[in-house]
Amino acid sequence: MLEIIVLPLLTMVTCKETRAAIIALHKNGFTGKDIVATKIAPKSTIYRFIKNFKERGSILVKKASGRPRKSSKRQDRLLKRIQLRDRSATSAELAQEWQQAGVSASARTVRRRLLEDGLVSRRAAKKPLLSKKNIRDRLIFCRKYSEWTAEDWGKVIFSDEAPFRLFGASGKRLVRRRKGERYHQSCVMPTVKHPDTIHVWGCFSSKGVGSLTILPKNTAMNKEWYQNTLQQQLLPTTQQQFGEEQCIFQHDGAPCHKAKVITKWLGDQNVKILGPWPGNSPDLNPIENLWSILKRWVDKQKPTNSDKLQEVIMKEWVAISQDLAQKLIESMPS
Repeated sequence: MLEIIVLPLLTMVTCKETRAAIIALHKNGFTGKDIVATKIAPKSTIYRFIKNFKERGSILVKKASGRPRKSSKRQDRLLKRIQLRDRSATSAELAQEWQQAGVSASARTVRRRLLEDGLVSRRAAKKPLLSKKNIRDRLIFCRKYSEWTAEDWGKVIFSDEAPFRLFGASGKRLVRRRKGERYHQSCVMPTVKHPDTIHVWGCFSSKGVGSLTILPKNTAMNKEWYQNTLQQQLLPTTQQQFGEEQCIFQHDGAPCHKAKVITKWLGDQNVKILGPWPGNSPDLNPIENLWSILKRWVDKQKPTNSDKLQEVIMKEWVAISQDLAQKLIESMPS
């Protein structure tokens, strides 16, 4: 009878199932010697399971207490305060400072404690340094236009200049690689000491991209160049996209944009300006998102010289859909 009961139990492989089978046999009146004879588990294991069951009345294993923590909750809070006081402090530096407070712990333990509090090590985000004037001007601008809808922003032509560099230096590139493939040809981003850089000026609205012009080599980005660009690129774009409808032109506070001759020219052309535009605020201009997308597309083409780079930039620019442009404009209210 024992053999009949045990036969299917011999196929059990996990310790939990084996323990349950031993206790089941024990409850059915089989002695420890009988259960050992089935060879379901080592003799010492069988008797230990039966002994624990008799003492606790359960087949569940008591959870081990584990290694005691090296720090108390109060000391953990102290570590958190130390980290928040200096966000860039390394785990090794924190361990040394924590040790001065009476906690001898490794850098690894420090990282675990901080992780419990949700403090994860991440690369610091880069953003323009804002002065008090920048902050005040940004607040004034946002309050002024806070009630504008996507339809209102759809009447604005956004513009900006941007640099494009050879060999994928324009933006970031992520690759998926296996161990040992860090320097595999398909996983590296070639660099040169002095990469050719091409500067462009472009504009766009909810109706799509407008003109894009490339600044010729050895040409200064000054008021003369800018006025010519507005004359040759902006006016045709406004006419093509808005016709006789009044639109609003956006440009930042770059020196060549603020020149008196430019201000007078825009006034003479009856061009309405969005502003006053706050300084150091590229994040308020949706064309920055468009540049980021365009640079990724250009980098994928892997141009190898300046002529090819210019060709790819122009090709990818005209390929930008109105749908993408409209989505960027519609993000302005938020």
